[in-house]
Amino acid sequence: MKKNKRKILSGSRKILFAILAMIFSLSAFAQQNTASGQVSDARQEPLIGVSVLEKGTTNGGITDIDGNFKLNVKPNATLVFSYVGYKSQEVKATLQMKVTLQEDSEMLEEVVVIGYGSVKRKDVTTAISTVSTKDLDMRPIVSAGQAIQGKAAGVSVISPSGKPGEDMSIRVRGTTSMNGSNDPLYVVDGVPVDNIKFLAPNDIENMQILKDASSAAIYGSRAANGVILITTKAGAAGNAKISLTAQFGMNKVVDKMSSLNSVQYKDLQDEIGMVSLPDGLPDRTDWFDEAYTTGTTQNYQVAISNGNEKMKYYLSAGYLNEKGVLDISYYKRYNFRVNLENQIRSWLTVGANISYSDYSGNGGGAMGTGANRGGVVLAVINTPTFAPVWDSLNPGQYYNNFYGVNITSPLENMARSKNNKDKENRLLASGNALFTILPELKFKTALTLDRRSAVNTTFLDPISTSWGRNQHGEASDNRNTNTVITFDNVATYNKSFNLHGLEVMAGSSWTDSDYSNSWINGSHYRNDLIQTLNAANKIAWNNTGTGASQWGIMSFFGRASYNYDGKYLFTANIRADGSSKLHPDHRWGAFPSFSAAWRISSEKFMKNLTWIDDLKLRGGWGQTGNQSGLNDYAYLERYNIGRIEWFKVGEAGDTTDYANAVPTITQANLRTRDLTWETTTQTNLGLDLTVLNGRLTFNMDYYYKKTKDMLMKVDLPYGGAGSNQISRNEGEMTNKGFEFSVSSKNFRGGDFTWDTDFNISFNRNKLTKLSLKKIYYDAKTADVINDYVVRNEPGRALGGFFGYISDGVDPETGELMYRDLSGDGKISTSDRTYIGDPNPDFTYGLTNAFSWKGFNLSIFIQGSYGNDIYNASRIETEGMYDGKNQSTRVLNRWKIPGQITDVPKANFKMLNSTYFVEDGSYLRVKDISLSYNFRGKLLKKWGISRLQPYFTATNLLTWTSYSGMDPEVNQWGNSGTVQGIDWGTYPHAKSYVFGINVEF
Repeated sequence: MKKNKRKILSGSRKILFAILAMIFSLSAFAQQNTASGQVSDARQEPLIGVSVLEKGTTNGGITDIDGNFKLNVKPNATLVFSYVGYKSQEVKATLQMKVTLQEDSEMLEEVVVIGYGSVKRKDVTTAISTVSTKDLDMRPIVSAGQAIQGKAAGVSVISPSGKPGEDMSIRVRGTTSMNGSNDPLYVVDGVPVDNIKFLAPNDIENMQILKDASSAAIYGSRAANGVILITTKAGAAGNAKISLTAQFGMNKVVDKMSSLNSVQYKDLQDEIGMVSLPDGLPDRTDWFDEAYTTGTTQNYQVAISNGNEKMKYYLSAGYLNEKGVLDISYYKRYNFRVNLENQIRSWLTVGANISYSDYSGNGGGAMGTGANRGGVVLAVINTPTFAPVWDSLNPGQYYNNFYGVNITSPLENMARSKNNKDKENRLLASGNALFTILPELKFKTALTLDRRSAVNTTFLDPISTSWGRNQHGEASDNRNTNTVITFDNVATYNKSFNLHGLEVMAGSSWTDSDYSNSWINGSHYRNDLIQTLNAANKIAWNNTGTGASQWGIMSFFGRASYNYDGKYLFTANIRADGSSKLHPDHRWGAFPSFSAAWRISSEKFMKNLTWIDDLKLRGGWGQTGNQSGLNDYAYLERYNIGRIEWFKVGEAGDTTDYANAVPTITQANLRTRDLTWETTTQTNLGLDLTVLNGRLTFNMDYYYKKTKDMLMKVDLPYGGAGSNQISRNEGEMTNKGFEFSVSSKNFRGGDFTWDTDFNISFNRNKLTKLSLKKIYYDAKTADVINDYVVRNEPGRALGGFFGYISDGVDPETGELMYRDLSGDGKISTSDRTYIGDPNPDFTYGLTNAFSWKGFNLSIFIQGSYGNDIYNASRIETEGMYDGKNQSTRVLNRWKIPGQITDVPKANFKMLNSTYFVEDGSYLRVKDISLSYNFRGKLLKKWGISRLQPYFTATNLLTWTSYSGMDPEVNQWGNSGTVQGIDWGTYPHAKSYVFGINVEF
């Protein structure tokens, strides 16, 4: 009986537990609902990767490849849908949802980054350009600078040559300094840096360019050339996302220059009378085919990101390998990045941005020395085709038997730099903490370490090249390390009340730099090609040493912004900088700015003009500074140290005492007691207009910039002792211009869309004043002319070409006719004048983007108009003054009296003249990209949210009258005073790139 009772009780307990479990499970089920559905745009196209977040929680996800989502939520939950370029929506959660997101067509609510803060685009009172980054993963760009080219009004971007890894020359509203840098200040994630070579373009989230002084003055002493603000990608709430970008490209030279064959070369040399050549020379070598090859580009990037309301992270790694069209040239980069942000408490958020990059390159094809001053590029033309590559009588040596002519073949030229390497690694690590003291008051502190280590090595073997044999092999090793520490503290107060809005920001910034370097070179190697300097038997006595320097800046800054009803906007900035580079009595500089805007479209009298969405008039004034171009102890009197070969003292009858064999000291520069800031004052007037429900957006700006107290290194009359050079505030310069941009959504209907972005910029530069030295000459090219190409003086734009005016070839004599401007009946230096201007009348960029179903087509056109190029290459390829081979253009040279031609006779002494000046205007199809977005159930099953293969052609077509290999050129690189000179410049290439973007 008892046993049966226990069985009954046991069974009753089981039933009771089952009932209770069912009740609890039903209760738990009642507390969780499933929300699901699809998100699409206005054309009912599914949107991939839309963030779906349960409001007030960290529960969220993203839509799949078909725009679908599924999320377990609490009863009566509200879902927040957000997507870049679309207006966010809040919708009550249901089992089956159909959500349509509307494009944020006005984009006026978009937040743009400004100095030490951010602001809604509609409230911007200054001249700021935003560079679109949406197509960066489909363009074969190596640097962030390339992403700007042709994309922003008022910003000139050129690649001075086609060398792999070549630095871009970026000018924001013209050139402002002669000796100092004209590069803008780059600020990456709030950290000022001097260049952005370390930055992988695929890591960039957005780019803003502060163009006028009222926007850039918050960066004070380093903002005279504008500021480019770059924000890298961060994690976002939702499911973890993995993205992969892979590119492979092939590069070919756009234009080929032809040289004379052996018969034509002999005929020319017979006319010149300098080289006696035998008959019947064969054509053994096509030097163009030997020197140029098909370049390749490989670019891979992988990124992982995730986050919630508390924690966000973004990790990426990339590899770039670019091999140039000249066989030995290359550029490689490895990069790694991690961005973290964590809300520790409701009042404390901490973050870290860490990036490491390692990049190396080779300057193959750069301007040479000696026999081929134009380097590899001109050696391709100048080397006779009868010559073989190798000397059959001397194995391992390049051929150099040119019948007494000093010629270096392009392959030997490349061999001279084959083993040269420029390597650098860079660590940029920043940590920050954001304290929310009050809802309106926040304080942010950040500490940044920027450490760079660079090694430049060269090695020339003692066998293959004539110079290497002469030196018995030579090598060098140059190393430098630079550490910059920045400590920023910024407090921001933001308060809105009734119709008033107020923001006040105040902060400080401390920067310290520590630099050290060492250099050594040697020669006389063994023939077994040991490249280390330990194998050099002779270490150079006068070119080996070490150095070090330091500099620092202390800064205080502040900003106040006032907004009344969104109609009347006012902003004031000021920054005070103190630099160790300047004299203590003039070390501190204050840089104020003011700007205001009037939103006319918000006035009552505009209410009936419903087709106007936004109309805003802007105006601003401000000052910015510049200290670049100065060394770390510029105001001090410095000295050079020269070492004496003490072991030779007493030789050859020298009775010098060994005790006196100490290093010599000579004055390096004169002291400048009044050295102070270079200051640029800028005024800006602008108009922003958006109409037709966001279909058309116009931006117009006029500016005037005046730079005073330009920092320059001036040569004084030599007094016979000490130095004759001094760093001082020397001159003045102006830039004025007009910018216009328009963004148009041309077509919206069905499956097809068409967008257009256009910008055009006009800038006029003028050097207005020089104090001590009135005229500066620069840019000597070919030795046969032995004259400077560029002359800079007050009253003219920088970089003007100076020489003689050529009136063509005299039919009777075959000589170029130079104009007698002085009227004295003879040609002399007094007949020289300005013969060309490298500054363009305007530059422009046009992008058309088409979309149809899954296909996307983008066409980017970029160009320049009105700029001249000094084609110094023609001196070497058409000069006909020595034994070098020439281009086929000299087949049209003058030979007999009465002949009408535009090429003078052989062996005619040429001068710098308009004969070498050409129109450098060009229109270029810079990029054409075609992509397709795959969708399907199989991709959804595999968890792939984006599968986008694409093809891009770069430099596909160029329309220009320039006769050289490429009109986008400057052998002097990023120089402010010398522009537009082509002297054997490494040519740009036409590229075909295949790639794929994958996200899952």
